[in-house]
Amino acid sequence: MGKNRKLVLFISTSLDGYIAAKDESLDWLFKVEGEGDNGYSEFYETVDTILFGKRTYDWVMKQGIEELPYKNKECYVFTRSPLDDKEDVKFVHEDAVNFTKNLINQEGRNIWVVGGGELLHSFLKDKLVDEFIIKVAPILLGTGIPLFREGEDQVHLSLKSVRNFNQFVELHYEVKK
Repeated sequence: MGKNRKLVLFISTSLDGYIAAKDESLDWLFKVEGEGDNGYSEFYETVDTILFGKRTYDWVMKQGIEELPYKNKECYVFTRSPLDDKEDVKFVHEDAVNFTKNLINQEGRNIWVVGGGELLHSFLKDKLVDEFIIKVAPILLGTGIPLFREGEDQVHLSLKSVRNFNQFVELHYEVKK
């Protein structure tokens, strides 16, 4: 069987393209009125594997939660530090691109790239990302952590759908390959 899994970025951003404030805060995001869970549950059912960079994983864990909120999913965190796996997450010390290529070629549902920027950059550079589902919040941050790095190679996209969830607009693109 050929490749049936897709590598999907599902993320929220400010209108000016930032995924977090300079201090890594997402307070601005939680102040925007959405609708229900803004399509999260629907998307979550399409994935069985979740990929993080170490900084993103650390941010999630600093939010006062006891355990990773992604039950019944394979969770991988890419890190340069030698860390022992936990019950709900495996720490990957090998090259993220090669590791992910192997995942893509296995049977399963889609793979969610949660973040962060370095991880996304490496996947874009190697043309691994298949779809972008971006929730745009009606706020201009002016500065912060950008969704995309300056100087990324061009990626040509095809619009699959546009939806709104109260104040959020969801843009769903497929990468033209």
